Amino acid sequence: MNGIKITSNHSDLDLNVIHAFISESYWAKNIPIVAVEKAISNSLVFGAYNTSGEQIRFARVITNKATFAYLGDVFVLDEFRGLGISKLLMKSVCEHPDLQGLRRFMLATSDAHGLYSQFGFKPLENTETFMQIWQPGIYD
Repeated sequence: MNGIKITSNHSDLDLNVIHAFISESYWAKNIPIVAVEKAISNSLVFGAYNTSGEQIRFARVITNKATFAYLGDVFVLDEFRGLGISKLLMKSVCEHPDLQGLRRFMLATSDAHGLYSQFGFKPLENTETFMQIWQPGIYD
């Protein structure tokens, strides 16, 4: 896509843009900026930037780079939706050298199944084998 730059460089990220979006999201409502900063510093990140260098998209991958990865905190700013940037970013994520040969690559979504299925993601099988500690109101 013309003019869109995607990078995994932490120093390119705009923490204020990321926090502003994620702290209003359905998955991390009210998350403190220090938690976002800590999560980013311990993850493989993907930022998408327009020709002016403004961050317009973000994704974060938690991974051991050998067997497992979890994709989270994925968003595109409202005014840049519908331009194919999500597909471009997901292509970059899926082709990243540190994310090849993984046994399991997971994510959770309530509204983007169509996007992720284009990249091979499918609903969980054998859900009875998965367990979690879930604290949905932890940031309230």
